[in-house]
Amino acid sequence: MIGIETLDEFVIRKQDELPYAKGELSRLLRDIGLAAKIVNREVNKAGLVDILGTTGAINVQGEEVKKLDVYANKRFIAALKLGGECCGIASEENKDFIVIHDEISKNARYVVALDPLDGSSNIDVNVSVGTIFSIYRRASSGGTCILEDFLQKGSQQAAAGYIVYGSSTMLVYTTGHGVNGFTLDPSIGEFCLSHPNMQIPKAGKIYSINQGNFISFPEGVKEYIRYCKQEDKTTNRPYSLRYIGSMVADIHRNLISGGIFIYPATKDAPRGKLRLLYECNPMSFIVEQAGGRATDGFKRILDIEPKELHQRTPIFIGSEEMVLKAEEFMSDYPSA
Repeated sequence: MIGIETLDEFVIRKQDELPYAKGELSRLLRDIGLAAKIVNREVNKAGLVDILGTTGAINVQGEEVKKLDVYANKRFIAALKLGGECCGIASEENKDFIVIHDEISKNARYVVALDPLDGSSNIDVNVSVGTIFSIYRRASSGGTCILEDFLQKGSQQAAAGYIVYGSSTMLVYTTGHGVNGFTLDPSIGEFCLSHPNMQIPKAGKIYSINQGNFISFPEGVKEYIRYCKQEDKTTNRPYSLRYIGSMVADIHRNLISGGIFIYPATKDAPRGKLRLLYECNPMSFIVEQAGGRATDGFKRILDIEPKELHQRTPIFIGSEEMVLKAEEFMSDYPSA
């Protein structure tokens, strides 16, 4: 198709921007794109087949497992294993990371951290869900991968991205050289470049937070919410509250339109709820590359040193001016 650039074509064309890449990262991104197409097919026909509802199991995060969680997890792991470009996979759905032992993969130079189906609690009610992925160059040298290959700061990511399964299906990713979005064209079965060089507005009018937990929020978050609801024409307030309950969908909207997404610590979850490796690091890498900001309220997300595979963190992410303002309120109540 004239004038259309597919994900595969774009990834290959941009390969020279990465001095350490020798084609493996390009193929790895294409493997993820393939798995996304397969999962998208099942998401789109979820109501027609027996993949709605729960399995009755509880995952390592203490959350109820949806049938589509299991399906997406299996499909992405299978595609990454088959591709042979990564030596290990850490998934939000698995207690331990997966070591790929076959002769092709065991000496591969990359590991992948994955949230196969973010926002899966929404799937039964036909609301947008997504996939989040993060790619690191392995820290160990040769042989099978080890835990330390995954416990790297977010600033060390080689690439990160997400897929949002919505009214259209989009794959958005960065390798540290800007952010580009690709929309799946079902007529040709390809992700096509639709949003080149994505930039998040410096400010916006949307704040995204589960305000039902207001009573459990730190005082700095409460004060910021009160600020968002006040009327002030010079700062375009009050802001609009928009909360989907799927991190991918909320951040995707704010990335395009401007806004802030907050998932703070609460009394029941003093370390936060969202996972550093699978959700916060990759989304922070993307948003920063698009000109935004991402912190835990005090410290840059990408500078946090991971100590465990399923580590959690609070997150304030989105338009730079909005995140900075939220941090001002947090600094006014550092121990509240």
